[in-house]
Amino acid sequence: MRRRTQALALSTALLLAACGGTIGATAGTAEAADKVKRTAECQGDWLPATPTGPDVMSGQVGFLDLPPVKVGKDVDWRTDPYRNRSWSMVFHSLRWMGRLVADYENNGDRAYLTRATEIAKDWVNDNPRRGGGSPYAWQEHPIALRAPALVCLSKHVSEPWLTKSLAEHASMLADPALYEKGHNHGIDQDIALLGIGCRYGRDEWSGLAIRRLTETVELDVDAQGALREQAPRYAIYVYDRLKVAMDNIAACGRKVPSSIEKRWKSLEGFISHSTQPNGFMVPIGDGGADVRPVGYDHPKQTVKVFGNGYVYGRTAWGKSESAFYSIRFGPGMKYHGHEDHLGVTYYAQGRDVLVDAGFHSYENSAYRRWTMSPQAHNVPVVAGAAFRGGTRSSLTRSSIRDDRQSFQLTDRAYGVARTRSVLVNHGEDVMAVLDTVPRGSKVSTIWHFATDLSATSGDGGKVVVRDKSGWKAALVQVAMPSCEPVSSKVVRGATNPYQGWVSPAYLKKQAAPAVVSAATAGSVLTVVVPGTDTPSVSCSGGKVSVKTSEGVVGFRVKGSSLQ
Repeated sequence: MRRRTQALALSTALLLAACGGTIGATAGTAEAADKVKRTAECQGDWLPATPTGPDVMSGQVGFLDLPPVKVGKDVDWRTDPYRNRSWSMVFHSLRWMGRLVADYENNGDRAYLTRATEIAKDWVNDNPRRGGGSPYAWQEHPIALRAPALVCLSKHVSEPWLTKSLAEHASMLADPALYEKGHNHGIDQDIALLGIGCRYGRDEWSGLAIRRLTETVELDVDAQGALREQAPRYAIYVYDRLKVAMDNIAACGRKVPSSIEKRWKSLEGFISHSTQPNGFMVPIGDGGADVRPVGYDHPKQTVKVFGNGYVYGRTAWGKSESAFYSIRFGPGMKYHGHEDHLGVTYYAQGRDVLVDAGFHSYENSAYRRWTMSPQAHNVPVVAGAAFRGGTRSSLTRSSIRDDRQSFQLTDRAYGVARTRSVLVNHGEDVMAVLDTVPRGSKVSTIWHFATDLSATSGDGGKVVVRDKSGWKAALVQVAMPSCEPVSSKVVRGATNPYQGWVSPAYLKKQAAPAVVSAATAGSVLTVVVPGTDTPSVSCSGGKVSVKTSEGVVGFRVKGSSLQ
């Protein structure tokens, strides 16, 4: 059966299933305006905070903290005021239409339901599946997010155009060629298909959604609870959406698969470990620096290695002045990841010190491409060699003690082995990083500092950063084993090429100091010392001593390892 014919047949079945209630004379309502039943399909966390019902009723819609847009009574579905793909996706999700139906259930104002019906019907008429509407209308994610809004409307409106459209949505959601398996979009698709199946008693759709969801969760969340989409902030989204899915499965009279519930619960630890002592999630991959997880219990461990590519460590839980670091490795870049392998971040003494350049937007711009590149992360670069995107990196050694941890990582992202060893000392806060390349190659390092820090180059391979309060930190770089200073330059706000920027929030960017070292043969040792601008680094027979404001920290350099 052709898809269009199949959708028509399904819409007839859905219409019969939906006609158990009374259709109102003006808006097809199932209940009188003075006795409106609140429904699970229309009440819930899926509803957007903005725009509000009154906003939509006045013809104003605002998404993603961008200025509201006037859409009027007859909506132009090709509206794209900001040339922003995320804005268009949210626009075509129609969740803002669903806001009106939920408000109608709460306030009994039939005008809200009438306007919701007008919006949905206009969308259906102006966006036929076979073309002629907006290019965003029938993309897989808007389909998945729009279907629950239409199901919500169907609780109060029983009209052929709506049941026909829901049948077409179900047909698209069930199509294996459009399914995003192992991805948060797939979870949304399963929630949508489950919703239509349960609404109309179509067990084949409900069953398919639950089977696919089980497989997707086991692919997207590993046994440790790490999200494989390479952006920790998406773990919050997946956690929340899986709770919706499990609640909907139970409400549909089905049993929630135990593997889904287990993986959902395991995400809590990953989210907690990914959160810095200031309460904000470390901005790795497509994750903004303004994401603040709330309500997740702290694990007992202060250091955790996730086999899918994350090392997180801190001195203590529940203390904003605790030190914290992250290290990236693992599978090659995919989904929401960046080319950040071997990259580190460092938070100490209640402040961001070494930071990631962050997430700006999903727009295909030169700046977006830079934020995804190695140059936007705290990584070693092999001078003069071509970068090979999507290369896997490995964690080859680790040593974890309460007062000190060290790790070694390696890959061939530049065609030759680059090895990074990281040592973090607690008590006297010090991070030491040793970057090594084979004979015949040279390595350069890139370090990004927080936007509230200013930086100045100094003698002896030292860069000093400070904030307005007078707090200071120092970065010292020497070649090994000679211990000769390595020169560097401080870049801030450059655009050709981009360097010296940090994105603190969506569509925001601020100039920030970046330190780029000179290309050096062999190995470069970088030492970051928070709290002082006068550290000293000395070497003797492979032993390195770092004098801090609190005392002396010592360690050994042996080949490409810090011990």
